[in-house]
Amino acid sequence: MANFSIADLKALREQLGTGMADTKAALVEADGDVEKATEILRLKGAKGNAKRADRSTSEGLIVSRESDGSTTLIELACETDFVAKNEKFVALADTVADAVAAAGASSADEGLSADAGGKTVADVISEQAATIGEKIELRRVARVEGSHFAVYLHRTSKDLPPQIGVAVAYDGDDAETARAIAQHIAMFDPAYLTADDVPADVLDKEREIVTEISRNEGKPEAALPKIIEGRLNAFLKQVVLVEQAYARDSKVQVKKVLADSGLTVTGFARLKVGA
Repeated sequence: MANFSIADLKALREQLGTGMADTKAALVEADGDVEKATEILRLKGAKGNAKRADRSTSEGLIVSRESDGSTTLIELACETDFVAKNEKFVALADTVADAVAAAGASSADEGLSADAGGKTVADVISEQAATIGEKIELRRVARVEGSHFAVYLHRTSKDLPPQIGVAVAYDGDDAETARAIAQHIAMFDPAYLTADDVPADVLDKEREIVTEISRNEGKPEAALPKIIEGRLNAFLKQVVLVEQAYARDSKVQVKKVLADSGLTVTGFARLKVGA
């Protein structure tokens, strides 16, 4: 019997938007390896949907804190949206963000051990969870260092606290455009700043996948190199910030917007509740 659970099956279906039978068959073929099953589904022509990939039953909020030379984002998660907008939960998130930023933490593990008024953040969360009556966890921490920062917190629902947070570190004087870039990142979720930041193994894996897809489509062997490079470039335009089409004007790339405004992005972080 393949080594996967119903939860694995459900999660992969939600991520890729694939049918029950196809998803189960891929997991069986991959012997429960979710990453391999994802590749199998892609190669068979299964097309994911970005909105489905972002689905999650997790709730919570994103909080930011800026200090000299850095900006910190935290994701504090809970079970229901009712608690996410509860005053006690929001106050807890502020306490946690203060402690995590003061400690200079850059991961959830570091954040949990940070001091919060004589107790660790982990202890404070545990105590409040008992009071509120839901499981609460510091799921993620992101820290960006730089000279100037643009922070954008987005509410996916007007009734809830921010569920997407972006911090952009930049050099330059155009704060308005820097904030617009932060809003762009919130919308388009780039994984890397420049093409040079994409790890070699990620590019190699993508090249392997698009090569097999192209061959399966019956493309002429002589035309494959050009087709593959084209698809790799398309991939980079999806995952690399400066290569993406700008949210406010899809006819230009982000790198042109930055150049025209005299900005250089030196780093960024994006957190989304449950993602």
